[in-house]
Amino acid sequence: MNTKAQNQALLAGSVTLSLALGTRSAFGLFLVPLAAQGISVANVALAIAIHNLAWGLFQPVAGSWADRRGASGAQVFGGICYAAGFALPALVPATWSVMLGLGLLTGIGTAFLGWGVAMAGVARAFPPEQRTAAAGMASAGGSVGQMLFLPIVAGAIAYGGASLALLVLAVAMLVAIPLGRPLDRAAMVVPAPRKSMAAIRHALGDRNFILLTLGFFTCGFQLAFLATHLPGYLTLCGMPASTGAWALMLVGGANIIGSYACGRIGQIVPPQWCLAVIYTLRGVAILLFWLGPKDTLTTALFAVVMGLLWLGTVPLTNGVIARSFGISDIGALFGVCFISHQIGGFIGAWVGGLMFQFTGGYDIAFIATAASGLVAAAFNLPIRLPRAVTA
Repeated sequence: MNTKAQNQALLAGSVTLSLALGTRSAFGLFLVPLAAQGISVANVALAIAIHNLAWGLFQPVAGSWADRRGASGAQVFGGICYAAGFALPALVPATWSVMLGLGLLTGIGTAFLGWGVAMAGVARAFPPEQRTAAAGMASAGGSVGQMLFLPIVAGAIAYGGASLALLVLAVAMLVAIPLGRPLDRAAMVVPAPRKSMAAIRHALGDRNFILLTLGFFTCGFQLAFLATHLPGYLTLCGMPASTGAWALMLVGGANIIGSYACGRIGQIVPPQWCLAVIYTLRGVAILLFWLGPKDTLTTALFAVVMGLLWLGTVPLTNGVIARSFGISDIGALFGVCFISHQIGGFIGAWVGGLMFQFTGGYDIAFIATAASGLVAAAFNLPIRLPRAVTA
């Protein structure tokens, strides 16, 4: 295999994930400025929840498209949808435009640019013994976007309000459109026109796949709740509004290390065991942060710990799927598994907003988020993978 083509695919996948995931990591910063335009916090939280659900529902479609026809067309469609989703509420600020744009269209865009397409493309570019590590590197590179876009969005909001920030994100998403070609050029398994439903039906009858999918629900629940509501929670605790932005930046920075390390470790240790450890540690960290004092030091420590555990689940989940079913249908199968993740994300983002609206705080949501980590660990521990690595 051409090492140059592999490196180009890895770079393209990392940049795509930086754009797709970095922009959405800033969604929580729009809660207050959009509320100033007459759109309630609960409605913005619902739009973010719709984004998560649309991402999950369209992920199998996007993954199947990339499995059959390659990543190029999928990323063109995803980039256009994502850009339109930001531009619509920027140009026509209203509750309906936030729901349609920031909610539905960006959710579809993320599905066609995110893990099921970009990460699957990276996996197809590497041999079995390097796949989990390569996926970890792509996920780590993708975290650069979170560090980059959070200060850009915060600065744009401070200078020109939510509309300017949304337009900046819309323009940025157009960069993703041509990045599917390097993924297709480096593919070791060339996509061929076929149906993915047989592979999906087979996976849905597999006990390991069901357990993995149930555990992935918690990942979406935890990340969506924190990414959406951590800035508001810190403000509620009396900390400056800028705290949420730099805390999420620290999460992104630590995730570069965490995702890379998880990809490497998952190549040596059974990835389902790594997943169980990550979910458990997340739950403990969330509980301790909720119980402890809220100041600059504790917030920074929490952000770093969560960052180390943030997206390491993705290369590990891809690793379980690749070892169990191979990579021919990895985009579609990850997409099906990812529906559970995004249902969790929908609930985490929306319920957090509802809890704040009805109780004036986030205590119940924090307890539920911490407890869910132990449940996810219990789902992953019984998973058993074949000894031989599937090509």
